[in-house]
Amino acid sequence: MSKTYQMRKVIIAGGTGFIGRYLSEYYLKKGFEVVVFSRRISKTEQNIRYVSWDGKTLSDWQKELENSYLLINLSGKTVAVRHNSKNKKEILDSRIDSTRVLNKAIALCQNPPKYWMNSSGATIYKTSFTQSRDEYFQEIEPEFLTEVIKAWEEEFFENSNAKTKKLALRTAVVLGKSGDTFEKLNQLSKLGLGGKQGSGKQIMSWIHIEDFTRIIDFAIENNLEGFVNIASPNPVTNSEMMRAFRKANKIPFGIPTPEFLLRIGTKIIGVEPDFVLKSYNVVSKRLKESGFEFKFPEIDKALEDLTKKEN
Repeated sequence: MSKTYQMRKVIIAGGTGFIGRYLSEYYLKKGFEVVVFSRRISKTEQNIRYVSWDGKTLSDWQKELENSYLLINLSGKTVAVRHNSKNKKEILDSRIDSTRVLNKAIALCQNPPKYWMNSSGATIYKTSFTQSRDEYFQEIEPEFLTEVIKAWEEEFFENSNAKTKKLALRTAVVLGKSGDTFEKLNQLSKLGLGGKQGSGKQIMSWIHIEDFTRIIDFAIENNLEGFVNIASPNPVTNSEMMRAFRKANKIPFGIPTPEFLLRIGTKIIGVEPDFVLKSYNVVSKRLKESGFEFKFPEIDKALEDLTKKEN
């Protein structure tokens, strides 16, 4: 365990999803008390304390922040839905409300968390098929999700507290067992449907869940503040990603899905086709400058590891 860890409590707001569960188990194994803020009733399960909150109102949950070491906020309605007016409002409000109330709670603490890491999105950058986007790239994409991320980060950095360092995690697609993206693409490849999607030329930025967690520890130990891109140094095209899934599963072929079928299919299952068709070419210069070494920098090794665990 790192010598930098002084206080023994990690709090994960909105921590009942795939990433939150992984982080909870990770910090529990490292000997930390783990508290998850959840809309469920308060309870203790497998040595993790679940504390009820609504993500927008101050109440008893705020006491948990006192003398804690790390707060990670993962709260927010999934963006993997149709972006109609109702869902757009819920996507934005769930992020802004939870971040705002955490800011209020921290302002009331005598001894607030030493570090606060807030989810953000790598889709803030303008799309590209050729040029990678790092933290120093200024041009953003004029679309709904970009506006959400901008508002989210503005709310996050609205208040400052000398006792709490803040870092926004602009996270690419996280690949891990039980993660939606991994499970869906892995299943497609097993069924022989793991060919390119659309043109196959769109870039997919990604990160192995283990590296995601290692980056959190690294950021703390190196006092990173502001924002950082959480992405592998080697984004791949959709064709390369699907080829890697087929290779990991030892499937010699994959039927491609043309764009018109993708648009029909995403409409049927209720998600936006842009999640598959847009090209997000994101890397992290800050991590490279700080000396972070990825355990899984290449997609082949990442999927080899995850399919081995999956099987």
